[in-house]
Amino acid sequence: MADRAPLGRRLLAEFLGTGLLVAVVIGSGIAAQRLSPDDTGLQLLQNSITTVLGLGVLIVVLGPVSGAHFNPVVSGVDWLLGRRAGTGLSGRDTASYCGAQILGGVGGAVLANLMFALPPVSISSTARNSPNLWLGEVVATAGLIVTIWALARTGRVGLVAAGVASWIGAAYWFTSSTSFANPAVTVARMFSDTFAGISPSSVPGFVVAQILGAGVGALLVIALYPDAPRIADDVVVAHPAPVRQETT
Repeated sequence: MADRAPLGRRLLAEFLGTGLLVAVVIGSGIAAQRLSPDDTGLQLLQNSITTVLGLGVLIVVLGPVSGAHFNPVVSGVDWLLGRRAGTGLSGRDTASYCGAQILGGVGGAVLANLMFALPPVSISSTARNSPNLWLGEVVATAGLIVTIWALARTGRVGLVAAGVASWIGAAYWFTSSTSFANPAVTVARMFSDTFAGISPSSVPGFVVAQILGAGVGALLVIALYPDAPRIADDVVVAHPAPVRQETT
């Protein structure tokens, strides 16, 4: 197993990364709604472009510390597939990652609300309960998992930020659900009654669909790259411990 930064530092990176990702998603949604109040298509374009750019930067900056999962299903698949080869996150680390991601996401929602002079918490009233939306989440999440593992397996770590951000940006438009693809982000988005929000009653359906999508993605990874579990330590981005300088 590759050397890693201490768990506390990795959890801080996951907390910050997920929180800032949610702040980007919600904040850009609020700005888009205010700048283009009568054009939903333009709002989605502004929201999706900002998310793509923000996600790419966060992966580049925080990936070397924690791997830049920012997503419980990514961490869960890392643990599940890594078990076969003795790599990836341990069960304890996976649970810790998920906790940090959810807490960070909620903090990001509060931060976005405050930056736009809204109440810190406003429960969303936007219902997203249709089966076609759940199917969209299955597709978006499965594609995300395959993208991450394919790039890691083939040694193209330098393309991870662009690849992952591009998939999410594309899925904003070609999936019916606008590609949440992340349980932590889904939970966080119910705390902002704005353009990017989701009502609490809609969250369970989305989370179940995301977990199913992660399972489909994991099966596709095994089918396409049978030896992929051995590189679980490098998902999403390899995160070795800092190199120590030799003293003379």
